[in-house]
Formats: sequence, C-alpha cells, structure tokens
Amino acid sequence: MSVSRRQLLARTGAVGAGIAFTGSVEQLFAGAASAAPAGGHDGYGPLVPDPRGLLDLPRGFRYTVLSREGEPLRSGEGAVPSHCDGMAAFPGRRGRTWLVRNHENRPDAAHRVPAVEGVTYDPGGLGGCTALEVDAAGRVHTERVAIAGTAVNCAGGPTPWNTWLTCEETEDKAGTGNYTKDHGFIFEVDPYDQGRTVPEPLTAMGRFQHEAIAVDPRDGTVYETEDAFEKPFGLFYRFLPERPRGGFGSLRAGGRLEALCVPGVPDLSVVQEPGTVFDHVEWKKVPDPLAAQTPIRFQDFGSGGITHAQKLEGCYWGGDRVYFVSSFAKTKDGSRADHFGQVWSYEPRHRRLTLVIVFGPDTDLEKPGESPDNICLAPQGGLMVCEDGNGAQHVFGVSRRRTVYPMARNRQNIGTETEPEWGEFAGVTFSPDNRTMYVNVYTPGTTFAVTGPWSR
Repeated sequence: MSVSRRQLLARTGAVGAGIAFTGSVEQLFAGAASAAPAGGHDGYGPLVPDPRGLLDLPRGFRYTVLSREGEPLRSGEGAVPSHCDGMAAFPGRRGRTWLVRNHENRPDAAHRVPAVEGVTYDPGGLGGCTALEVDAAGRVHTERVAIAGTAVNCAGGPTPWNTWLTCEETEDKAGTGNYTKDHGFIFEVDPYDQGRTVPEPLTAMGRFQHEAIAVDPRDGTVYETEDAFEKPFGLFYRFLPERPRGGFGSLRAGGRLEALCVPGVPDLSVVQEPGTVFDHVEWKKVPDPLAAQTPIRFQDFGSGGITHAQKLEGCYWGGDRVYFVSSFAKTKDGSRADHFGQVWSYEPRHRRLTLVIVFGPDTDLEKPGESPDNICLAPQGGLMVCEDGNGAQHVFGVSRRRTVYPMARNRQNIGTETEPEWGEFAGVTFSPDNRTMYVNVYTPGTTFAVTGPWSR
C-alpha cells in the first residue's frame, strides 16, 4: 500500500522535522550501544547559525575542522584530495582515533589522491583513501595517503579486524580515459600501517558499481550494495569468504559471490508498506563476478531472474542482521514505483527480508528530508542519517521514539547568492569512546569533528 506525503507526515507527527517516515524505528537500533534511556530522546534543540558559515549545530555542540581539500597533507605527500565521502573510525593508542576517509574522485576532481609509491593501484586512477590520526581534542597528528590509484571511491565499511574496505563506484575498464587497469573493485586498507596495505583488488568480491559493505561478525560474510546509475539498477550481494574472519588479507583467499533474489519481486521499489516481510529469500551465484563481458546486473541468473533496486547506498550490521538503504526510486528513471528512501533488513539465520522504514520529504524545501545516504548507529540510542537530496543538506538524527531532529546543517554555499547550493554530507561515524561524531562534507571536501553534550 502506498501513502501520500501528507499521510506520512500525519502518521508520524514529523511536520517541520525535515523527514517523514513510517515503519518500526526500534528495529533499526538492534545491537547498538546506548547511553540513553530505552525511549530515546527528542534531539538537542534547534540548530544555531554558525558565524563562521561552515556548520550549524545545536546549542552546546562545537566543531573542529580536521581537514579541508587543497590544504597540504601533513605527510607532505601533496594536497588533501577532493570529494570526501565514506569514512570509518578505528581505535588508536593513547585514546586517539584513526579515520580512514574515501575520496570519490573522477577526472574532474580538483585534487587527486597523490600517487604514492607502494600503495598505488593504477597511476591513471585519481581516487583512493587518506588516513588521519586524531586525538580527543581534535588535533590531527597524522594525515597521509592510505591507498591511491583507485577510482570513484564512494563508500565501503569496516571489518571486525579493524581494516577498511574501500569500494569503487564505477565499471570502467582499462583503456577508459587514463586507466591502465580495470576498475569497479573492493580494496582492503590498513588504517594503522601504510606499508601493510596491498593495492590489489579483491576480485572475487565482484566488479561492479560498489557502494557500501557490512560484515557479519559471526561468520565473516560480507554484504555489498550496488549503486548502478542506469536500468537495470543494482543488486544486493553477499560474499562468502573461503577464510571466514581470517583477519587482514584473508579476503584475498577468495570466496563465492551471490546476489539476492526475492521470488516474484523484480524490483524492491514496488514494496511500499513498512513491515512487509519476505521469508526464505534466495541467494543466486553470480555467473561472472569479474564482469569480463557483461555487467553483473545484466547477467543471466536463470529461472526467476534476480531482484534489482535503485540507489542502493548505506549498509551496516546491527544485532543479528544487516541493514541497507535505497536512497530513492523514480519511475521516470526506470524503477517500477516511486519512493523517497527505504531501509531494509536481512536476517541471515531466518533468510528473512523486511522493509523497515520508508522516508518522505517535508513540505519545507529547505529541509526536504529525502534521499538518505550514509547511515550509522549513534551510541546515544539513535540513528544518524546523511542527507543527499536537493536544497539544504543535513545530518538528521532519528530517536527510538520516532522523532526526527536536525543534528547538523552544511552552510558552505557552493552555488551563488541568488541560487545557493550545498554539498552533501557523507561518512558519518563515531569515535570508539562515543564522544565525538566525525562527518564529511563532500564539496568542498571538509572533515569535521563534533563534540558536545551527547548524553543530554
């Protein structure tokens, strides 16, 4: 059953909040550490305009700019690259935190990831990752290239053994532009030691327009989203490694790549009712993970076909299940139905797929609340969602009581005074001690550390 925008707002009481949604919010927080009461909280109050014109936050919160594109890397390897995207935080020594940050660089990037010897896959690739070592006061002690020579590094995800899997959101092959090697792969990055990172793709995990990953900590299964830009849209995958939970480098041993099939559902956009459950979904072996001749989503999966979805983006593990985001679906683009964002969950033990949340935009054009992108569990008992839509761009929080509240607003106008434009947020993550939220602005590439009364 589909619902109108006004019905969504009326059901949830979210008028003026920036996002409307329906569904079981409580399920989203499975496995999350929480310093807040079980009921959650209603946010931290209205955003206060930043006199510096960078980042609006609630009263009592403050930010530190850790890094901005074009400034010198502290390693002396070159400039901070453009297009800051997916990111994760890892525990360091003496209470410090290591951040691994993606750079989704295409040929038009103002600042490429410097091609550093020993960690460069393809000299023609402009993307990659940088690593930052940060202390609790927001001081950056290390900033260096973590991997280079990759392309369009959009998102990825952390592993249980504290490495970062960076994902290329492209299917371009050698000979395209300046590329000397095929692209569209996942690479494993060691946040602590540049010398341990091997700039070789994990080919068994597939070659396609990768977005994000999440790892089942119990058996090492890696779930992968595909953000394909044209119909047929992307697939949701799982990778069954030969060496489950083998630690750094173990994924190079290979494994089996499979794609999700919901019998009778060729496109997830047609499912409109939160709480819809599909029991015993199927996983079909990918015929050619390297996509040597045919992109995976076009390949023949046999009887019953395969299930597609537009804009498969964020992905995370919580409790006993994996969650993944479809940012939007539009019939004008080729989807079977329209929506403004979905969050799905898959329970491996029961082979059960559930539509958890459906997002919808507010009537306030400055806060459309559409197109959820990167998403993470907040340690205070909620969810943080990076908005990637039109108009003003926010990080929104979602409490256990189904309250949506603004956590941050990007104030860096990259348009004009008469036609303002703001870059999206990406890579929201929390420090291991849960006291700092780190988040990127995509353009101009900026990384912020946000501290304040999180337990309020």
